[in-house]
Amino acid sequence: MPGRPQPLRIAIDTGGTFTDCVWVDQGRLRMLKVFSTPADPSQAIVEALRKITQGGELILLHGTTVGTNTLLERKGARTALITTKGFEDVIEIGRQARPKLYDFFFDRIEPLVAKDLRFGINESTASDGQVVTSPTRDELLGLADQVGLTKPHSIAISLLFSFANPKNERAVAEALNSIAVPLSISHEILPEFREYERTSTVVINAYLQPVMQRYLENLERRAGELANHRSEGGAGQAFNVGDAPNAVQGRTLEQRRFRAAKSAHKVPRAAAAAPRIFVMQSSGGITALSTAAREPVRTVLSGPAGGVVGAAASARSSGFNRIISFDMGGTSTDVSLVAGSITTATEAAVTGLPVSVPMLDIHTVGAGGGSLARFDAAGVLRVGPQSAGADPGPICYGRGTQPTVTDANLLLGRLQSTRFLGGDFTLDLDRTRRLTQEFLKHERCHLTLRQFAAGIIRVVNATVEKAIRVVSIERGRDPRHFALVAFGGAGGLHGCALAEALSIPHVIVPAFPGALSALGILASDVVKEYSRTVLWRVSGKIPAQPLNREFSALEKNAAKDLRDESWQGRTHFRRSVDIRYRGQGYELNLPSTKNLLRDFEQEHRRRYGYTHPNREVELVTLRLRALVGSPQTRTTTTDGEDKTHSEDKSHGGMAALGLPSRATLGRLFPPHTPVLFGGNQRATKLYSRDDLQPGKKYSGPAIITEYSATTVIPPGKSFHLDRASNLIVNIR
Repeated sequence: MPGRPQPLRIAIDTGGTFTDCVWVDQGRLRMLKVFSTPADPSQAIVEALRKITQGGELILLHGTTVGTNTLLERKGARTALITTKGFEDVIEIGRQARPKLYDFFFDRIEPLVAKDLRFGINESTASDGQVVTSPTRDELLGLADQVGLTKPHSIAISLLFSFANPKNERAVAEALNSIAVPLSISHEILPEFREYERTSTVVINAYLQPVMQRYLENLERRAGELANHRSEGGAGQAFNVGDAPNAVQGRTLEQRRFRAAKSAHKVPRAAAAAPRIFVMQSSGGITALSTAAREPVRTVLSGPAGGVVGAAASARSSGFNRIISFDMGGTSTDVSLVAGSITTATEAAVTGLPVSVPMLDIHTVGAGGGSLARFDAAGVLRVGPQSAGADPGPICYGRGTQPTVTDANLLLGRLQSTRFLGGDFTLDLDRTRRLTQEFLKHERCHLTLRQFAAGIIRVVNATVEKAIRVVSIERGRDPRHFALVAFGGAGGLHGCALAEALSIPHVIVPAFPGALSALGILASDVVKEYSRTVLWRVSGKIPAQPLNREFSALEKNAAKDLRDESWQGRTHFRRSVDIRYRGQGYELNLPSTKNLLRDFEQEHRRRYGYTHPNREVELVTLRLRALVGSPQTRTTTTDGEDKTHSEDKSHGGMAALGLPSRATLGRLFPPHTPVLFGGNQRATKLYSRDDLQPGKKYSGPAIITEYSATTVIPPGKSFHLDRASNLIVNIR
């Protein structure tokens, strides 16, 4: 008897310019790129789903930029803050650290909650968890009345020492339930010390919650309507990346509203089940839609996190465990360092605001293919952080009017106008030349087009090089001991130049580089993060019994949450501890083992160059990472043999997704094209990536085109395609 068909899992990463989709169909990895719709990101997602054949159950894994963009544009909800009386201005006072130490005229970042929306309540909890003062019933009722009059859309609650005892916080939350707006409560989101960082995190969660909830509900509704329409006879077409990506387009489907229990109308015949939607978190794992809607602060680096997971897994398949991931998209560049395994950080800042939930250690700069070039008041060439985005986009896309990095690459011959997106979208070279020349004339600049374009590339490369130095050299890591994984739509265009500048020996351009973030999302595990501040002093010996007791309690909570969300599969727990010398202000996070103190001294010496063997140590915060591995995927190899690949327990593993299918073009001699390298024009070999023979060594200069990206190989560099279908470039 045939088994029940497996749901189709589609991973979608929404970027500033493109929305990328990847999925596995009959053992083959497929991909689709569509232009993003910034005004309503769900529109592009549904448009992509229309083109993907789906006759059964659908699971949608989504990396979203809604939270990040909401913070950048400060278009979040009207938020009220409830805190301990006397601490209403904590989010405005912040820390003494100045973002620009010698700049007396810098503008402070305005807090997300206005002063008239901050409320203090008379309560007190001691650092040991003892409740000193509880708010009275009358005070709670009066608080609810006061807050209600301000008509907030969301409420953040963060009381002092609630991580030690949440009793008072629960009482405040219960009193405010009558206002009927979302509540973000600190002991549920971040039960840790440091009131400024904790309050900032909870405020950001409240600020994003209504926006994210509306977006996810809208996406769920749209996807459900599409599934219902298909059940009534609509159909879409999919394509295989290796078999001419956009050769067959799905028919345009009319969108219908489907109101089941909410309407007296008759339910349409054979209504299909709505797709199940899960969201990528900043910590590198997926979570249920309901959790993402309740705790959107955990999704602010959703898309970039998928890129790091995908980069690490791709590099492992080629034998590289120490990498620097370099994700250059249309709007920004994200860089991260992975030394063996992916780690999270809890001291991040987004738009200058502290976010203390676990996040992959990703550094972002405003440099991408769509970054705008301009001259400042002193006549200096600047590139970014402003971007042309998806609308209007670069000049060569047909609507933009201001030069971008993509236009510069086209003018230099690094991008091929007829090979963009597999040849289905032609870049307008003539328009780019004409409008760029007009721009230079308007700016009274006497540079030639090639000089100007080369300048844009040098400036944007310098910006990205500085970002790579931040995650490597400035943190005690030598980039010469790592490989650079270049991906995103523009990563392959700039990866080799960056590696050469930083003496990085190898560049890895993964299979499907333009959609690696979506591929990482597809391969990601389910992840839940838990923490609790304890502040235990230790001299010579770790308190094993209390430590196990606290971790066991966290594991019990994790098991319950995973069970409530109906996740299947074995759960893996990773214990770690934030540890420091007594008197220090910040901690190092290390795995919880019997050698924790020895490991701390070694890491402290590596990071800071010294240790204090006789100083007392503090165990500050206990952290638990609960993972449920991504499911196994059956794939079919090119010789037709069925194989089952087990997932990598850490991050899902790219091997589970199979290798891309290949088109055999049979071209004997690749054509040549003139490309500018270092001020000199060179005849450059032009390859389709599908033409490259695995294992065969090639030499630059060369340009390698494929559906999702273009890779530039400078003169004197060799490269080859390995067994994992990754392009390996030898820089030195």
